[in-house]
Amino acid sequence: MSDLSKVPVTIVTGFLGAGKTTLISHLIRSAGGRRLAVVVNEFGTLGVDGDILKGCAIPDCPAENIVELANGCICCTVADDFIPTIETLLALDPRPDHILIETSGLALPKPLLKAFDWPAIRSRITVDGVITLADAEAVAAGRFAPDLDAIDAQRAADPSIDHETPLSEVFEDQLACADLVLLTKCDLAGVDAVVVARKLIAAEMRHTLPVIELVDGVIDPRIVLGLGAAAEDDIAARPSHHDGEDEHEHDDFDSFVVAWPEIADPAELASRIETLAAQGDVLRVKGYAAVAGKPMRLLVQAVGARVRTHYDRLWHSDEARTSQLVVIAERDRLDPVAIRAALIG
Repeated sequence: MSDLSKVPVTIVTGFLGAGKTTLISHLIRSAGGRRLAVVVNEFGTLGVDGDILKGCAIPDCPAENIVELANGCICCTVADDFIPTIETLLALDPRPDHILIETSGLALPKPLLKAFDWPAIRSRITVDGVITLADAEAVAAGRFAPDLDAIDAQRAADPSIDHETPLSEVFEDQLACADLVLLTKCDLAGVDAVVVARKLIAAEMRHTLPVIELVDGVIDPRIVLGLGAAAEDDIAARPSHHDGEDEHEHDDFDSFVVAWPEIADPAELASRIETLAAQGDVLRVKGYAAVAGKPMRLLVQAVGARVRTHYDRLWHSDEARTSQLVVIAERDRLDPVAIRAALIG
């Protein structure tokens, strides 16, 4: 790569828990000699994904090449956060060969694409592609593809009611902006559900795109990197529910951090999270827990009622053994007092 060439950027988007961090972790380890840099945009003040990725750092993607932007949408804070971050990465020596951007699970990708038209970086970077991840099991369950006939019938009966949910709009916008769709967690969904998910995704897309099945984020980097889409040049061809708006809002969602000392039983914590999800009160829970008598930190990742935990590393001698979880929910379902009580009693 010559100094005059543009640095390609891949935007990795997808709904909460679709597997974005797992994919990027795999790409870091399998980049084939490319010097990578990563920008992680968290929704919430507790940085979980960035910490996970830094744990995957290798010489071609050292920890200093992994930047976390927490508690703010990077496309809403272009001048303050996004542009300085990109300029810092471009100034690295050696300069990255490729930059990966992991959006928040609630992000709308199109406003981020528009940020690449900023004069300070326009001539120095190009959007190689927008990769949208979709959870096969969740999509097959119909969470982001409502019954259009039923909705039309309801609207005809009462046109004052809007039956589009914020979650469906996020999902549809992510598909509409994509150059490639990765269908994740196919092993959990099963063959029949994958077929259903593919049909639902095809029905939502405005034009035909490749849909590739994925397990544990494993994919040949040549498929994902090097698409050459120059997505910043065809923004108009990527429709959004929010076209025509001066800016987009994240007011439909909110997050907060629950912190407490050690827990006694990881299974009980998982059960409490599952109960909250069954009640429809939370979308996503992620963070760490200190387990009494265990020298290692427990990583907690929950999407709806699916809760996964594993011990990811030893506690450092200079850090407090405390448990911290980010809880993300739709704003009208977010009751911090009640959710905290449900999690820790």
